[in-house]
Amino acid sequence: MYFLDEEVSFVGEDITKAYDGWRMFFDGAANFKGVGIGAVLVSKTGQHYPVSAKLRFPCTNNMAEYKVCILGLNMAVDMNVQELLVISDSDFLVHQVQGEWATKNSKILPYLHHVQELRKRFTNIEFRHVPRIQNEFDDALATLSSMIQHPDKNYIDPIPVRIHNQLAYYAHVEEEANGKPWFHDIKEYLSKGEYQEHAKYTQKCTLQRLSNHFFHSRGNLYRRAPDLGLLRCVDAKEASKLLEDVHAETCGPHKNGFVLAKKILRAGYFWMTMEMDCIQYVRKCFQCQVHADMIKVLSNELNTTSSPWPFAAWGMDVIGPVEPTALNGHRFILVAIDYFTKWGEVAS
Repeated sequence: MYFLDEEVSFVGEDITKAYDGWRMFFDGAANFKGVGIGAVLVSKTGQHYPVSAKLRFPCTNNMAEYKVCILGLNMAVDMNVQELLVISDSDFLVHQVQGEWATKNSKILPYLHHVQELRKRFTNIEFRHVPRIQNEFDDALATLSSMIQHPDKNYIDPIPVRIHNQLAYYAHVEEEANGKPWFHDIKEYLSKGEYQEHAKYTQKCTLQRLSNHFFHSRGNLYRRAPDLGLLRCVDAKEASKLLEDVHAETCGPHKNGFVLAKKILRAGYFWMTMEMDCIQYVRKCFQCQVHADMIKVLSNELNTTSSPWPFAAWGMDVIGPVEPTALNGHRFILVAIDYFTKWGEVAS
């Protein structure tokens, strides 16, 4: 028989009141006016530290949830919080961070990796899911209200709203800090069945799921493509060389970032942040910036030549000089064609 989650710590009691340490609530809101996010840190003494921001770049609801989670975790790190209970009504985010759900969206993966990096800054951090009715305070923050009221009837001063004009996580390719490629852990697991040192249970589960999409053979790691093909995984150094060769070297078409990524995939290469790296590379290409706005429309309209009756208009071309010359000493060939009947005459 299958049982539901057995790790329920609080039954019949509000989770926000059963924990006596630092707590963090967050939520995001998206509507026709834009995307707003809000988070609040609650200390052991009950002091509230709210923060809110408005996003001015296109993002989905799930991306907004990760963005506000990163915003709140950064604030907790700046306040030197060591133990934290993160509470959210986003079932999607909580289960992915805990490693219980797989993450297949390439746009969400960089945010998830960034959250996992921020988790290492805490001695003890836990993620919990609560119903939306228990997260009303952060719902109000997400709507960017200038004055909000806490459920305990305590009034809070107006919250300054900051503007974020770019993504919270930069997913472009860089040299690895430890000298190992991004796929080192997956490769070690597939070849030797070993995990990274001090790996937690959730990290092991995530590594097992990721390994299902990869194939190891003769020292190389390959990504399984949807068409059952294999794409060789490359590190940061080789990825940078591929971007340069495919985009701007001999016969380089100087295509946009999305087309460049598809062309590298067709060539049989893969890395996790391929699409974003291609977009960033094209934006920095000097020739693309110089010729992008070049107007290729003719300055004057083209007027077609019409022939009202046969042999009214002719067109003539010259071919030559011809080497060696003909027997009669001629070196040029004249070709004349009638516009109407397409009659042709040739003479040397």
